Amino acid sequence: MLDAVVNVLACPHCGEGLAPGDGSLRCAAGHAFDIARQGYVSLLSAKGRPNEGDTADMVAARAGFLAAGHYEPIAAEISSALAGTRGCVADIGAGTGYSLARVLEELPEATGVALDTSKYACRRAAKAHPRIGAVVADAWQRMPLRTGSAAALLNVFAPRNAAEMHRVLRPGGRLVVVTPNQQHLASLVDALGLLHVDERKRQRLDAQLAGRFEPLAERTVEFPLSLTADDAAALVAMGPSAWHTSAADLRDRIAALPSPLQVTASVSVGLYQRC
Repeated sequence: MLDAVVNVLACPHCGEGLAPGDGSLRCAAGHAFDIARQGYVSLLSAKGRPNEGDTADMVAARAGFLAAGHYEPIAAEISSALAGTRGCVADIGAGTGYSLARVLEELPEATGVALDTSKYACRRAAKAHPRIGAVVADAWQRMPLRTGSAAALLNVFAPRNAAEMHRVLRPGGRLVVVTPNQQHLASLVDALGLLHVDERKRQRLDAQLAGRFEPLAERTVEFPLSLTADDAAALVAMGPSAWHTSAADLRDRIAALPSPLQVTASVSVGLYQRC
């Protein structure tokens, strides 16, 4: 799986290209990176933040929730936005590789790189699709991708390093950014006391991308969800609220909710072009 994308990867120490050999990736300067038995490789730089990112429990909750198809409308819109793309599609903050795998199903001539700080996420992303190479990397440092090597980028519910995204995307390449709207899962958020969407999220996104990416289109994807208690628990466990919510308190609050719980998912899918 890494062989399919090694041509776009770069050494996190010197920036040189990488080549496979003897269960590792190596650059001309002699830096070597072992390929884990689960199929991913860690290309964290010396300044990277090892062992950060989503925990094993968070990743397992996300994998189960997404496998149930709850966010299929979002994945379908992402795939539509990148129709016809050829080359490498890099997912910045890829998680389990769900969105990237869905995109590659529609793009037979594309390959994918799943970048995430969590080794637990990369273990799953490495198996999400035959044309995905999974890489543990810190997007806030220099990404281990060659300059101009990506035909398209995905950024789904993840932080953004606009300068690095601009560097690795080829001229005219496209970027898809998915962000939650204020009403996203609002009834569940209120009932469980979860983190709310930042009211200035859109302004911050525009400021981050200004001068580097030109907006081409934006779609609001909104649809109903019917959630069981287990679904609701997984939805909380897979996101940032997992860091701020007591498990015991969460169980009590979910038990008090109607079942199934009717909520509304609402996200913005923005399509941009590299300036």
